[in-house]
This record gives sequence, structure tokens and C-alpha cells, in this order.
Amino acid sequence: MAVPAFRLTARAREASASPSVSLEKGRHRMRAPRTPITLEAPILTSRRPQPTSADRNNLYIAVLVSLLAFACFACFGIAYYLYKFRWSHFLEVGPRRADEVFKVIEIDPYIDTCPQSNLREEKYLSYLPHSGFHNQRIALENALALSHILNRTLLVPPIRLGSKPLRYVNYDSLYSFVALSGKENFTHCSRTALNVPLPSECFDYFDYTLLSWEWLIDFSAIRARQPTILRWNLTDVWIHDCLNISFANTHTLKDSSRYQFRFVDDTSLSPNAKFTEDLQIDTLASIKEPLLQIGTLFGSSRLHLSVPENRRVRSQIRESMVLTNPYLLHAAESVAKALGESYVAVHVRLGDGQFQANGGTKARSVWWSLIRDELGIPVADIVALEQNIGKPITDSSIFSDQKMNDFQEELSISDSHLRCRKGHHTQSHLSPLNVPLYIATDVTDPATDPDLALFFHAFPCTFHLGDFLGHIDTLDHLENLYDGLKLKPFLIPFLDAIIVGMASRAIGTPGSTFSTYITDVLWPKYHHLAISERG
Repeated sequence: MAVPAFRLTARAREASASPSVSLEKGRHRMRAPRTPITLEAPILTSRRPQPTSADRNNLYIAVLVSLLAFACFACFGIAYYLYKFRWSHFLEVGPRRADEVFKVIEIDPYIDTCPQSNLREEKYLSYLPHSGFHNQRIALENALALSHILNRTLLVPPIRLGSKPLRYVNYDSLYSFVALSGKENFTHCSRTALNVPLPSECFDYFDYTLLSWEWLIDFSAIRARQPTILRWNLTDVWIHDCLNISFANTHTLKDSSRYQFRFVDDTSLSPNAKFTEDLQIDTLASIKEPLLQIGTLFGSSRLHLSVPENRRVRSQIRESMVLTNPYLLHAAESVAKALGESYVAVHVRLGDGQFQANGGTKARSVWWSLIRDELGIPVADIVALEQNIGKPITDSSIFSDQKMNDFQEELSISDSHLRCRKGHHTQSHLSPLNVPLYIATDVTDPATDPDLALFFHAFPCTFHLGDFLGHIDTLDHLENLYDGLKLKPFLIPFLDAIIVGMASRAIGTPGSTFSTYITDVLWPKYHHLAISERG
């Protein structure tokens, strides 16, 4: 009987194999040798007491406070650095071209200083300016007259020019708006590079500028008759620091509506439908407080003066409101010389409010007044002319049958060469329309504006300021030192007004204070005539 072969299993072979072989196969288990258990006395060792949860919380709080303190100091340092040098990397101070010569206008050399005055005995009058230039001018006229009558020194605010006037609101709101209207802390806005986003505080910085009244008009005659102080800082702080006047020493007349107060010097007047209250000037004269603070003074009839001396004072003030700035006069005289001595002019306001909404009606009214009242053309001829305006400009009923190019007339005066836009009228009754016409307006492109088409069709030689850019380029280089803005965009309306005022005939837009200023003040003064009085 054969003995069967004895074979070891794989597990048995691994069990008898060396530990290294078993380890390679990953199946060997290492066990510590068994030792006998003996009882011994415990070994005493010293241990630190375990921290409690309260101790851990205190440690966390201490670390957190330290980190917060460090963060506060770091944030304060970074904030101070950013505030101190916030625009140093973004200001564009590149070199100007060689042909750029800028005339920097210093509006008031004493803008940052307090006035020299007798603070103990002097009394003052202050008011709140608002709206456009001519409303500010009317308010200044009233303020000058009222302060002269009351024997108070007038605090004169600067002129605000531009597309963002301060609209009228009640006294408290307007006082806040006026106090915040300065630009002293935002001069970095004008020097911010074009490739840098404009800071939020600069969004309306370029929409307006501030100028001194003395820069536009001759203030010397006014200053010779009464004391005035040009006031640039319109806050309570300036009143206290420079005039030493507290709120308790101020008498304030707060208006809640535009036409609340009227100031009168006649006790026998009946109530006025426009103004809700009449204040006697004699009553105002008895006020003891050093400062009389008034709200709005806009309105040609705000002061109802019956005393002859008071009326004379107001007339002298109004006659002083003539634009005398040499830069404006030089540019206007250049344009007027190019137009010739006999040119006529109109001021057509169409750019805002009711004038924009009723532009066609307003322009037509000015057109009729010029042709009928100033040029003397019969009504029947005007009606026929207006009916033909809508036809092509070569219509033989208005112009001659010849080509218009044959009738283009060149006005060669000095070095200018102005060409009429169309041929002259050949019919004798329309020959007055051949006179050069200058249109001053606030629309962007007068030659293509439909509301002004009547003028361009009826007057062959119609011009506007855009035709004389070479004559006014001296204004390109005027810069306001106060806020760093170029002044030309803000001066164009005044230049237009002076050119109209120098014309042989001038017509304005009904209801426009700007037009009234031109026809009542500028035109008479430039022609050595007496101004027209209103109110």
C-alpha cells in the first residue's frame, strides 16, 4: 500500500517561514511577547493642573483683543495715508502744448481771509442767492438797494454759473444748499486724469463754477456809495469766525414761498396779489441785531419804493449792472466789427422750461417784433412773407430769379470774410431784410433748429456765434483759479448778450429775464441812453 504524498498547505508553509518572507506577503502578524503580570507600588509623578474652560476663554479673548487693536491701528494708518495722498497717483499734470497760453483768473485774492471791518458797530445784511444768473443779478440789485436804505454792509455771495443752478426752495432747505455749494474741498476733481473713474463727489463739479461779481461788472461805483464784503464762505462758521456774530445776534426772515415777502417804504399801499406779506422798511431799520438774514430777494417788484431818494439809489445800482469784463468786451467788439455798424440782433431763448415747450411761438413773436416794429415792414407783406417761408428758398416770390451764388455778398471788414447764407431780396419792400442779422440763442445748432427757420429764410445774412469762432478764441485760454475749470463755456451767454447789446436794433424773448436785461440795461448803456426801469 502506497503511502500518500504529504503536502503542506500554503498557510502552513508561511507559518513556518521566516518573518521576512511573511512580511513580504503581508500576512505576518507581530505580537509582543507575553510577560508575567506583577503587582508593584504605583510611581508618583508631579503633573500640571489641567486648564479649565474659563481659562481657555480668557486666553482666546486676550488674543482676539490684541488682533483687533492691531487691526484698528493698521486701518487708521492706511486710511490716513489714502486721505493724504489719495489723488497723487491719479492726477493728470501733463505738459501743455507750446501754443497753449492759459490766463488763470484769480477771482478774489482775499478769498480765504476775513474782512477788515469795525466788528463792534457795523451791521450787516445777508441773503440767499438761487436760480440762473439774471435771477441772481436781480436779487443782488434788490439786496444792494435794501442794504443802502437800511445802512447795513451787504455780504455779497459769488455768482453761480452753469447748467446746475440752485432752484428755489423754502428758507431752511435753501440755506443748507447755499452753505454746501462751495468747492473748496474738491479741487482734486478738475485734475483727475481722464482714464480714471470720476469720484462720486465730483459728479456735478464741472456743471457750474463760481465767479466774483467784480470780475463781470464794474463794482467800483457801487463800493464808493456803500460798504460791501465779498463773501465766499457761505456757512455759519464764517459768520462766527470772521464777523464774531452768533446765532443769537442774528435776525432771520424765513420765507416758505418764493413770493412771501415784499419790502415797501409806503404805509398807504394796498395788499399785493403776488406777494403774501408786506414788510415796512422802517420796521426793518429798527432791528438791533448785527446781522439781518433774509431768504430770497429775487423779483423785479420785490422792492416797492415810493420815496424819491430810494428810487434814485436803485436806479444807480441798476445802471451799474453792465457787463464790463475786458475779455468779453474785446471778443464782442471783434464780432460786432465783422458784422458792420448797421447789424440788427435778436435774443431767442429756447433751451429750457416754457421757452423750450413753446419754442415755435416764442421765436415767431420775436420774428414779428423785429420785422414789424424795428424794420417797419407792412403787416400785409409780413403775412405774405411768412406764408412763403415753407417753400424752397429759391422761390421767386421771395428772392430774385438769379442763382443765389450770384447774390452772395462778402463782408470784407478787417481780416474777416463773412458770406451771406442766401441771395439778397431784390424787391424794394423787402430790402430792409438784407441787413445783417445776429441771433443769440441757447440752442445747440441754430442754423438747423426748426423754431429759428423763420429768421434764416427771411434774412439772407443771418449769423450766430458759431460763425465767429476765430474772433473769440481768446476766451479759450481763460481758467478759473478757484476750481480749475475753463471759463469759456460759462461766458458764452454773456458774450452773446454783449453782441446783441451792441447792435443797432435789439429784440428779446418775451418773459425772459435774460432778454429783459439786454434790452433794458445793456443796449441802452452801450448806446449811451437811459436804462429802462421796472418794478
